Amino acid sequence: MTSVSEGFPRGTSRQGGLRPGGGTRPMQWSQLFCPGTLAVLPADSWLYPAAGVSAMIAKLAKTCTLRISPQKLNFILSDKVASGGVSMWCELEQENFFREFQMEGVSAENNAIYLELMSENLSRALKTAQNARALKIKLTNKHFPCLTVSIELLSVSSSSRIVTHDIPVKVIPRKLWKDLQEPTVPVSDVSIYLPVLRTMKSIVEKMKNISNHLIIEANLSGELNLKIETELVCVTTHFKDLGNPPSASEDASRDRDPEQMAEVHIDIRKLLQFLAGQQVNPTKAVCNIVSNKIVHFDLLHEDVSLQYFIPAFS
Repeated sequence: MTSVSEGFPRGTSRQGGLRPGGGTRPMQWSQLFCPGTLAVLPADSWLYPAAGVSAMIAKLAKTCTLRISPQKLNFILSDKVASGGVSMWCELEQENFFREFQMEGVSAENNAIYLELMSENLSRALKTAQNARALKIKLTNKHFPCLTVSIELLSVSSSSRIVTHDIPVKVIPRKLWKDLQEPTVPVSDVSIYLPVLRTMKSIVEKMKNISNHLIIEANLSGELNLKIETELVCVTTHFKDLGNPPSASEDASRDRDPEQMAEVHIDIRKLLQFLAGQQVNPTKAVCNIVSNKIVHFDLLHEDVSLQYFIPAFS
């Protein structure tokens, strides 16, 4: 369970809420209301993608940061890439998920809230809401900061009952926000569209049985190779005609041979973790390679975007 002792904000408002960031003046926690909170219509249309996002995040990171701002929600994983860690930036436009959305940040200039939570706790809570009539998420103080998920479920007798999940969170102080900003996307040597992710996952799973190291290489002719090399065997899977994003091809084609491969040598387990987290094939999936430094995956599925960074072996 995530520790909630650090960063616990002091002071309460007359409503009994909290406002993150500390200080002595009255404080108020933000409140988020999901679609269906004030309506009686079934919530299937928005609960499915919301539950899918939470399940994906739970597979990618045991603990993550939830950033709440007036326009967007972000799930963040910010391990130090220089130390071999992965980074993730998942973004949701709140207007596409919430019918009513109210929040108050630290100040007008820093109108955001950063919370650390266990990803699986949120995923488990939203799974129970698959057949919900209504759902409300709010920030509460239950002797410690919580993300409280209240779910209205219909029983067999058509009467409703409320199920509540209190998810412990840690309020991240403003002095640490600088380490939780959107990662800078490096200038890539090659950008290429990815094949079907389920196919790619199946191949990588088999390769993992042979080696923990994987070479990803691609060029501006739409070719992508997944390769493992050991003292006894060399195995390569080739993908052709994947295509390259137009802007990337135009920028790089001036001084790069389209057939020249850019490659990056990574931990195959980190790639497999990323692929296992994808519940459905995205509408757009791009792989950006900075030779011998990093591979950056940029995915878009309906109203959710995901960036994932895996560093190269040093």
